[in-house]
Amino acid sequence: MECHIDYQPAADLLEGRVILVTGAGDGIGRAAARCFAAHGATLILVGRTLAKLEAVYDEIEVAGGPQPAIFPLNFEGATSKEYHELAGTLSREFGRLDGLLHNAGLLGDMAPFADYDLELWERVMHVNVTGPLWMTQALLPLLQASRDASVILTSSSVGRKARAKWGAYAVSKFATEGFMQLLADELAGTSSVRVNTLNPGATRTAMRRRAYPEEDPTTLRTPDAIMPTYLWLMGPDSRERTGEAFDAQPPRTSRPGHVAG
Repeated sequence: MECHIDYQPAADLLEGRVILVTGAGDGIGRAAARCFAAHGATLILVGRTLAKLEAVYDEIEVAGGPQPAIFPLNFEGATSKEYHELAGTLSREFGRLDGLLHNAGLLGDMAPFADYDLELWERVMHVNVTGPLWMTQALLPLLQASRDASVILTSSSVGRKARAKWGAYAVSKFATEGFMQLLADELAGTSSVRVNTLNPGATRTAMRRRAYPEEDPTTLRTPDAIMPTYLWLMGPDSRERTGEAFDAQPPRTSRPGHVAG
């Protein structure tokens, strides 16, 4: 898969853009929000923990970025009404949305399918698939109001080739890849909205630690280190690229199964 880890973005790459990041309070979402803001974007910080979102808000302001907005939301319990309330708020405040990074996710259990708990399976699918899809539907008119909008859906290597014991997480990421292809095909030629998936790869996050508790985290790239590909996909240099699956970093061949967080 194509990777842009060596991409050198212009300092004002995202100047004037309005970008929403889910899971913005931690890990890759936090790094992406700070990075996008540092390149000129106004951020909509979405996540389930208000205190973490407020901390990222403060970090962006201290760094001199545009004033962000906060919208607490938990995909596990969010309803269609909340997604449309979010869309209404953004419509009144900004009138458009130039970027959407779906980063929030739930790992679930690392267990054989025969032993997988049904309730947990449904929670993982709701957080990783159902919630992001219906949020995207609610935000689509705002994305289409942009002259150059990018939707990035977080994928995984196990969403491209499933592996034993990855359970609901792997299946949810296959669904993510399928949704990306469907939406990109529907919008192709009729909209300025591009839709792609991005596999972060093996990154130093809390979710990675839960998947690989015995792994030495110092051998992994930090979330900040993988931001070049995120910037490339979110910015104008990837215009016209849609319906594709990208990697944020070269794959590690020694350990299968890359998770975000």
